[in-house]
Amino acid sequence: MSASARTEWWRPVPPLAPAGTETLAARTGEEHGTRGAFAFRAVLAFTFINLLSPQSFLPALQPLRLALVAALVGIGALLAGSIFQGRPLTVRSPEMTLTAALVAWAVVTVPLSFWPGGSVSFLLDLYFKTVAIFWLLANVVDTLARLRKVVWALTLMSIPLALTGVKNFVTGGFLDGDPSGLKRIVGYEGGLTANPNDLALTLNLILPLSAALLLSARSARARFLLGTVVLLDVAGVVVTFSRGGFVTLATIVGICLWRLARRGRAGLAAGVLAVCLLAFAILPSGYGSRVATITDINADATGSSQQRWADMTRAAGLALDHPLTGSGVGMNTLALYEARTAERVRAAALKVHSVYLELAVELGLPGLVLYVLLVRACLRTVRRVRRGAGAAGPDELARLAEGIEISLWAFAVAALFHPVAYQFYFYYMAGLSVAAGRVYRERSASSQARRRGPEVLRACVASPGR
Repeated sequence: MSASARTEWWRPVPPLAPAGTETLAARTGEEHGTRGAFAFRAVLAFTFINLLSPQSFLPALQPLRLALVAALVGIGALLAGSIFQGRPLTVRSPEMTLTAALVAWAVVTVPLSFWPGGSVSFLLDLYFKTVAIFWLLANVVDTLARLRKVVWALTLMSIPLALTGVKNFVTGGFLDGDPSGLKRIVGYEGGLTANPNDLALTLNLILPLSAALLLSARSARARFLLGTVVLLDVAGVVVTFSRGGFVTLATIVGICLWRLARRGRAGLAAGVLAVCLLAFAILPSGYGSRVATITDINADATGSSQQRWADMTRAAGLALDHPLTGSGVGMNTLALYEARTAERVRAAALKVHSVYLELAVELGLPGLVLYVLLVRACLRTVRRVRRGAGAAGPDELARLAEGIEISLWAFAVAALFHPVAYQFYFYYMAGLSVAAGRVYRERSASSQARRRGPEVLRACVASPGR
């Protein structure tokens, strides 16, 4: 018998649930005693403000800096609660360790940056804020109920984003100044989605989460709503005419079809594939030729494919020239500008359109390796949750973990085409992966404790005099 059982034999043993049953809290994920309820609400508020940008439609809100206020309130509430309750300031996980290492390396390279002051400003203005939200998500989303709420929030917030994209396409809300005549829609009025490529990325990352909710939904009303959202998000990606968005969407569909086939649902997978092929007949005019430039960059009349390929080549050269410390965090634009000037080509202030090259140029190979390891750690966590939680059959946590996993794979592919190494896109999904792993560990520990309950009870009954 354990020491606690010997010294606390007098403490009443809680009644055990019959085998094969669960409490209401276990079924719904509404566990009590979780930390940071106020901080969790602040995270939801920050997500709403950052994604839907109400200050863009109500200019009077702009001086209030609502997103910053929500983030600071969440951080302060979580820190205060942790200190007063004597809890650790952060959950421990490989993802947290790797993120800390990556941030530390970015700080270490500042003195060797092409422009140290610019790197400091970049860290303070963007990267530290992104990491803070990642830390908040990982620490406050500690129950299945909270994880579900975050995923539902993202799903519902994607509706106005996709609707805006479709509306702009239908009503002619296009960007100006393209000499090739290609019409690209204006994005949503928000920092994360103002560019049509960024709008496509955002919708693609939310899409697998919405599909996970769809597979977990029990009511016909919820299934109809979620099915509509999934179709709307797909339409929103298509009308952006984003080539990276197309490749990412194809990756998501391909993973889903492959997993359906592996689970013995080849017929359903074939039906979905047939629908996707038929959908090509109703694609917007010019979409096929736009997508074709992915493999034939010389066919791109806009010149963007050729320019981005040339910049990627320059970025690879810069990474090899400075393999250890790079040009400094946030300085790939300056480094590329100098490289173009040295080649006596038109020196435009443009970023390299690849997360991996962005990191290699700015933080050297150590920074790139740390980032790839971070992505890998996130994928391993949600894969473990998916397999463990779903081992006994369909499970909501397993579905959500799979949705997060597919979103991470989607980002890993999209990162080839987007300069968003330090933005919220990846780190939000990374925070959800840590949260899913934490929920799974705590659920497993709780299940193990319930299984050991009868053993403790028998031990106490067998030794009533102690």
